[in-house]
Amino acid sequence: MKFKTKLAITFATIILLPVLLSLIAFLALGTLFVRTADRANGIETTDYSMMSDSIDAFSHGTDDLFNMILEKARSDPGRLEDREYLAGLNSTAVNKSSYIIVRKGEELYYTGNLSAANIIFDRLPDYGQENERADAGVYFSDLRKLVKQVDFLFLDQSPGSAFIVTRITSIFSRSFMIDMFLAIVLILVLTSLLLTQWIHMSVFAPINRLNLAMQKIAEGNFDYTLESTDENEIGELYRNYEDMRLRLKESTEEKVVNEGQNRELISNITHDLKTPITAIKGYVEGIIDGVADTPEKREKYLRTIYTKANDMDRLINELTYYSSIDNNRIPYNFQRILVADFFEDCVEDVGLDLESKGIRLDYSNLVSPGTRIIADPEQLKKVINNIVGNSIKYMDKAEGEIDIRLLDEVDSIRVEIEDNGKGIATKDLANIFERFYRTDASRNSTKGGSGIGLSIVKKIIEDHGGYIWATSKEGEGTCLHFVIRKYREAKENE
Repeated sequence: MKFKTKLAITFATIILLPVLLSLIAFLALGTLFVRTADRANGIETTDYSMMSDSIDAFSHGTDDLFNMILEKARSDPGRLEDREYLAGLNSTAVNKSSYIIVRKGEELYYTGNLSAANIIFDRLPDYGQENERADAGVYFSDLRKLVKQVDFLFLDQSPGSAFIVTRITSIFSRSFMIDMFLAIVLILVLTSLLLTQWIHMSVFAPINRLNLAMQKIAEGNFDYTLESTDENEIGELYRNYEDMRLRLKESTEEKVVNEGQNRELISNITHDLKTPITAIKGYVEGIIDGVADTPEKREKYLRTIYTKANDMDRLINELTYYSSIDNNRIPYNFQRILVADFFEDCVEDVGLDLESKGIRLDYSNLVSPGTRIIADPEQLKKVINNIVGNSIKYMDKAEGEIDIRLLDEVDSIRVEIEDNGKGIATKDLANIFERFYRTDASRNSTKGGSGIGLSIVKKIIEDHGGYIWATSKEGEGTCLHFVIRKYREAKENE
């Protein structure tokens, strides 16, 4: 909306809005006064008659009481001699801003309000002077009293009259006028506030947001966006800002991406180098301390050290592998491998590490002999090492256990690696395969890892056409499951 249009709307609002709100206030206050009078006088109006004809409204309020007295006068006039019954009628009348007077002959027989009755008694209509519509009553304007009359005969045949005297109040009182004046003042103030707020929100606030956005640009934050569909001057400023922001962001985006990849690369390599380094140190300490006290055992330790050194060498040679994770360019060397032989080698390899740490390893193979899969042995071995390494890091039991199970799933094999460690909380279980996610964000370097190990595991398994998931119970342990399809030779007729 153009500024010129905003000025025209502001001018129209200054004139029309107060008029409209004043009309609404008049109706609202009138309704409030009507409802207040209804509650005070025990009547219920279904329209706004009290605002134009309060006498008629108050008259209708005592119709039920009048009809009750009229019915008694016709069917059982003796009841109107009973002062207790009359007191009950008067209690009903009081709730309708009225009271009862009963006259016997020319004498006052009963009244529910003696002081008020003394004022009006001499002016009450004579016996037999009921008008054609007795329920409409007679109105004494100077006293502001409405009188309804019912004639009857006492048991001694004396003429009697029962009167319902109602006090009439006006809706358009001084209180109403004061409230209306205050409402108009409030409306003017409200109109002023609304217009001020509208101008602030449509002009000053957008300019302030643009000013803040320019400060963000100066600080190097190019992600602070400003969106506007307006076709006015502010919208044009916002679109110019967005064009500038996108150009600046594009010029710096490549640098930010490269820095992020470098940090990720360092974290990945640090995570994966820590496991073989720790193993090498452990076996060297075993040799130095004389744990390997036989030539065969020393040879076994040295071969393991050599294997771990080769693993480190491979990790260093695979720098491009880590930097290519997000680009789906991980190098694979897929082969047909025999499941039983491959996993026996893996178990033997990790068994020495677990033995040196006092962790028992159980291995079971329920896969049919001769079962093969298509896989990259090195990458699949990385999966096993990463999962077992995580189990070791989070082992909190004095007698640690790791079970590796191979299960036959008809067209696939399922590998389960289960430990009795600390387990994973339910809230974290769904996120453990996300890159850089840590179930314990505050863990220190003694635990190792950067939170990418399981994300690498998931990537490798999925690239093998399989899938992986985890189950866990806190305090009891965790089990990683992954499934890989079997290799099946094609038949001649296929």
